[in-house]
Amino acid sequence: MAKTTGVKMIANNKKAYHDYFILETYEAGISLAGTEVKSLRMGKCSIKESFIRMEHGEVFVYGMHISPYEKGNIFNKDPLRVRKLLLHRQEINKLLGKMKEKGMTVVPLKVYLKGSLVKVEIGLARGKKLYDKRADIAKKDQAREAQRDFKIRNFG
Repeated sequence: MAKTTGVKMIANNKKAYHDYFILETYEAGISLAGTEVKSLRMGKCSIKESFIRMEHGEVFVYGMHISPYEKGNIFNKDPLRVRKLLLHRQEINKLLGKMKEKGMTVVPLKVYLKGSLVKVEIGLARGKKLYDKRADIAKKDQAREAQRDFKIRNFG
């Protein structure tokens, strides 16, 4: 059976882009139960409050909420259970080394379907200070104003 390469976005973590500078991104698989996959295919997932922790050389995502599948009855798992991320050993070692630096963390950025597989994009991140967040907001406001002015000049 051939896998299609279509990518369907399930969840996006906008808060992570606001709170952190994303330095590198990695694509990881995720270990799921059958009813969780069905629920994800229906788009019922939230990663806003989730975080990633490394324990015993393995990577786990905490706080990722996958709503129970309504037709799953007894086979449904806990919506907030800890889920294992699937990465190559070399990638895990690289992330562990980078996380030992001060201020570095790993955060989940996106959950999406790639063909028939569920993937999680994780990012190596450094926390933003308050003034960095303000500068980003000001930059977005300037871009929005420039776009609005451009639109007015062209149509008015």
